[in-house]
Amino acid sequence: MEQNNSNKFLKGAAVLAVAGILVKVMGVFFRVPLTNWVGAEGMSFYSSVYPFYTFFLLLSTAGIPVAISRMISERSAVKNYGGAHRVFSVSIWLLGGVGFVSFLIMHFGAGFIETVVLNNPGTKYAIQAIAPSLFLVPVMAAYRGYFQGRQNMNPTAVSQLLEQFFRVCVGLLLGHALIKAGYEKFAAGAIFGSTAGAGAGLAIAVAIYLLNRRVIMSQIRRNKHNEVVEPWQKIVKEILVIAIPITIGACIFPLINAIDSMMVMRRLQAVGYTLVESRVLFGKLGGYCASLVGMPQVLIQAIVMSLVPAIAAAYRLQNKEDIKENTNFAMRATMIVGFPCTIGMMVLAYPILLLLYPYQAEEVKETAVVFAIMAFSTLPMSPMVTLTGALQGIDRQMLPVRNLAIGAVAKVIITYILVGIKVVNVNGASIGTIVCYIVAAVLNARDVRREAGVEFDIQATYIKPLISSAVMGVSAIVVYKLLMFILKSNAVSCLLAIAFAVVVYAVMVLITGTITIEEIGRLPKGDKLVSLIKKFVR
Repeated sequence: MEQNNSNKFLKGAAVLAVAGILVKVMGVFFRVPLTNWVGAEGMSFYSSVYPFYTFFLLLSTAGIPVAISRMISERSAVKNYGGAHRVFSVSIWLLGGVGFVSFLIMHFGAGFIETVVLNNPGTKYAIQAIAPSLFLVPVMAAYRGYFQGRQNMNPTAVSQLLEQFFRVCVGLLLGHALIKAGYEKFAAGAIFGSTAGAGAGLAIAVAIYLLNRRVIMSQIRRNKHNEVVEPWQKIVKEILVIAIPITIGACIFPLINAIDSMMVMRRLQAVGYTLVESRVLFGKLGGYCASLVGMPQVLIQAIVMSLVPAIAAAYRLQNKEDIKENTNFAMRATMIVGFPCTIGMMVLAYPILLLLYPYQAEEVKETAVVFAIMAFSTLPMSPMVTLTGALQGIDRQMLPVRNLAIGAVAKVIITYILVGIKVVNVNGASIGTIVCYIVAAVLNARDVRREAGVEFDIQATYIKPLISSAVMGVSAIVVYKLLMFILKSNAVSCLLAIAFAVVVYAVMVLITGTITIEEIGRLPKGDKLVSLIKKFVR
């Protein structure tokens, strides 16, 4: 892999990872006060709406932006910048149209979704409050996809941060103001933050494009001799050929989560739980745990968003070595993130929940096992998502769709059976998810090996980060228990244990050779990190 290509890939992934972490941290601090204010039952009104919103959103934002970034990257690789910009222009109209239809369906179908689909009376206001973002987010995704295709991840990072900032601020203010009006109005106010955030994110994305437009147009004019003029019908057809399989695949799991919203509540009531009890159990799953378990996925998505255009450009130039090197490095980075996140959340499940939700101590105690089981799903999810990105980059987007569909069928069956066992209850949904990810990840790995000739180093990719994470996990729980015995404070003990675990893992990845000094040096500001490390390691 050429050094400049490697650095561009690493820089893009690092920028998105940092932005993603900040976005997720803001998201956690959004959910934490909401859950502390209204508990699991109140959060069920919020949590049950989100899977359906996500499903409709993914119809327009899952496949098309990936197609845009890939098509723009392919055209930019041969300096057809005019053709790349035309793809962007067509995609705005396409995404805007799809988003507008999604908004109409969700807004005017809110009553049907509330009564027939969710079977959770009182959610209509929340459904209508979030519906406008179904139009705003897709248009914003077109701008992000354009810059990602040019392998410039900064606009995406900035718009993500502003979007989340407005979502958190507006959602918390409205949610708090409407608590006394009841759970229905509270959920509507809190969820409207997503609409406000989408508006802010779109505004900044458009502003960044306008600021860069002069440079973009100048680049197009200088390379006019490379421009290939394509009719909009041909561009739309190519976008759809790439996007439809990706969209189907991306919608499979949100659809399964939407089925969870319907199936889990009904199955719990079928085995003897009341409506309120089933709401509380489902609220534990979605209100307490979902946002925390989703944090590692932000880092993985950052890797994938940088990986797809990098592989697409290499694929267009038939550079097989770059495809193999990028895929291998992405998988190693994925497991370096996935292993410690999984083990850390599992061993510190109760302390983390108690730290975040001190005013719901009784519910937290009952939720710790739910969180620990959900946390394990991060491990198979990580390679599944990365390998999906690799297959998309080499124009094999139908393969991960098929693989995830097979896993999803297994999840539905397992969830239906296990949730109906009273002692298992909502944990059955998490176990089903784990099985789904394992099946899809194994099948994706087989297809990447067969289609791209990529062979993964088992020791470097899996064994070394596992060993480092295991040592970290043992250290974290030992330090936590020791500090609790001395300090009698969960908050202080948990934070110090996490900080200690981070240091232990950083040391272990260097000792085991999970990541080398040379690789650290290739990261953005890596030279400064290397200088710091060399002060302690000779």
